[in-house]
Amino acid sequence: MPPLTPEPPTSRARSGRRALFAWATAITLTVALIAAAGQWAANRETAFQTDSIRRAMEVHVLGLRDTAGKYGYLPLTAGMHPDVLAALAHPQDAAVRQRANRYIEEVNRDAGSDVLYLIDPQGFTLAASNWATPQSFVGQSYANRPYFIDALAGRQGLFYGVGQTTGEPGLFVSAPVRSESGAVLGVMAAKVVLRQAAWAFLRDPILLTDAHGIVFLSSVPAWMYRATRALSDADLGEVQRHQQYGDRNRFPAVPWTVERGDSEKPAYLVRTDIEGRSRRFLAVDEALPDLGWTLTVMADHDEVTAARERTWMLGLLGAGVLLLGGLYWQLRERRFAEQRDARRDLEQRVRERTRALDEAHAFRKAMEDSLLVGMRARNLEGRIIYVNPAFCEMVGYGADELLRRLPPYPYWHPDDVAQHWRHNDTMLSGQTDLSGFESRLRHRDGHEVITRVYTARLIDAGGQHSGWMSSVVDITAQKRAELRQRENDEQLQHAQRLASLGEMASTLAHELNQPLMALSNFASAAKAFAEQGNQALLADSLDETVAQAQRSAEIVRRIRGFVRQRTAGAEDCAVSALVANAMALLQGEMRLRQVRAEVRIPPALPTVRGDRVLLEQVLLNLLSNSLQAMQATPPEQRLVEVEAEVVEGRVHIRVADRGPGIDAALAEQVFAPFFTTKAGGLGLGLNICRTIVEAHRGRLSFADRAGGGTVFTLELEVST
Repeated sequence: MPPLTPEPPTSRARSGRRALFAWATAITLTVALIAAAGQWAANRETAFQTDSIRRAMEVHVLGLRDTAGKYGYLPLTAGMHPDVLAALAHPQDAAVRQRANRYIEEVNRDAGSDVLYLIDPQGFTLAASNWATPQSFVGQSYANRPYFIDALAGRQGLFYGVGQTTGEPGLFVSAPVRSESGAVLGVMAAKVVLRQAAWAFLRDPILLTDAHGIVFLSSVPAWMYRATRALSDADLGEVQRHQQYGDRNRFPAVPWTVERGDSEKPAYLVRTDIEGRSRRFLAVDEALPDLGWTLTVMADHDEVTAARERTWMLGLLGAGVLLLGGLYWQLRERRFAEQRDARRDLEQRVRERTRALDEAHAFRKAMEDSLLVGMRARNLEGRIIYVNPAFCEMVGYGADELLRRLPPYPYWHPDDVAQHWRHNDTMLSGQTDLSGFESRLRHRDGHEVITRVYTARLIDAGGQHSGWMSSVVDITAQKRAELRQRENDEQLQHAQRLASLGEMASTLAHELNQPLMALSNFASAAKAFAEQGNQALLADSLDETVAQAQRSAEIVRRIRGFVRQRTAGAEDCAVSALVANAMALLQGEMRLRQVRAEVRIPPALPTVRGDRVLLEQVLLNLLSNSLQAMQATPPEQRLVEVEAEVVEGRVHIRVADRGPGIDAALAEQVFAPFFTTKAGGLGLGLNICRTIVEAHRGRLSFADRAGGGTVFTLELEVST
């Protein structure tokens, strides 16, 4: 056989340069992909944290609005009592003022507010619930307070500040005290201390700022009464003039720095020191225009960094595995090349191959020893033949203690021995799961290590299956983070259910008012018919009384069900039946007010899906408002019109009256809670109606009626 011609040196050099360029390109692309993946993971974690902040913020906003709105009715209703009016009419009469003191003290105790007090038009307190305490408000002047100024002007007042008498901060709610003619006689005010005790146990900061940017409530005490922006001389003058925060005349900046990225994203980065430790937080602001406050909720930004680093680690692991595979393939190809050239220069090729194998082995061992992921190899019998330092550190045993060991291995968790045997038998049978499995190990010092194990076949140089190679990833920290997240989700769900209780109390009172009024009317009618001996009408009145009692019980049952979960009474409802039931309850009032009704509902109108009782209450409230709106309309023109039609796949129900209409200046407040133009009204009807309609995925709106009056439109989804 003729000798083989050796490959020219220039050809080998070109081949080496091509291989080097290919490796450099592959490494560059790999690093770029790993970096891009890390940034994607960081952006994804940022979006997740922003969404979590939004959910937490909804709970806190509900709680704050519930606290602010819970006592909004108190000054208004307390100011109507004769003892209060008498105290304003005879401020010098000590007996009259003492009766007012005792009445206000009793109302404050029943309502649960901190202080309730009566102020004369000059700003001096005439009577207060704390009249008998050392810090009594009686005789104190609050003429400089914004809540007094607003109420004296006929508006409802809302103000947060430090008490001039007690020095304790709180929320002040006020309302004008009016005479029968509507003139403002004085001001009734209530003070409520915002006790956000749960904030002290939150892991991340949360704070409230006023319209000037001053922090007045915070889970971080060092941030209290500091400003988030520079205050103008006008702002400082207004705060000092109203003594909003007592004698404070300086409000230093909050000790943090803000970094804003994309202006379209609501979240921004806050850097600060808390208890001597440098921290970074992702923050989101929520404006509360109805209260004049801004709520800021933060989350630890280290989770974003951790997500990026985890992605980099996994990317490097994958690149390392690919690199090892590439080296193995390269060594295998080199071995075949050496075999082909062995006859030509055996000794030279043997030395070169030995040197190359030594270098490759040293490089591979260095790579495996530097990996953060544990590597473990076992032969076909399950005997350990290789472990890297990362695995030894993970279980606490040295390589000399693990090599040549057969199962059971010393790091198996004693409570999961059966599961470990099952995984071992599955591996030996060749049924490996490419997605891996979780395994709980016990470190030599006794603490638990949660891992995820990925196992693949180990192929020897001859292409034969010689054992199993496992990659063991420590996911203990990840598991703990998942557990903390589940606990946080459960707390949020519990807080959301508690936040619904406040709204249900007002809803129940208002929902039962009209059925109870109907019960009273039908009972009075039954008594009159009994005295007249009219058995037929007596029986009808009693039947209606029973029906209204059952309706009241049904309303209570529905609302109790909503407190436990959500309204669970959806059914297919005919619009004509809903309108007929509501109109039937108003027949007596329509006759008394001399109002006619025109109902135009097509027979083929599709049904709507919803809670029948709650939808009837919405229609009943709209119809009742229409009747009351036409008090000043001539009797021959008093007409309420109800019509329905399908518009763009939704049922539109319109209720129109011929009253004076709604003043454009009041249009934005129509659905606001506690806003009313009726004497003695609470201002909750339309607010509750809109809440019910939106819960049915509908919409409630109003517009001026051509020719005078108002048209309310109720939009509901068609049953499917």
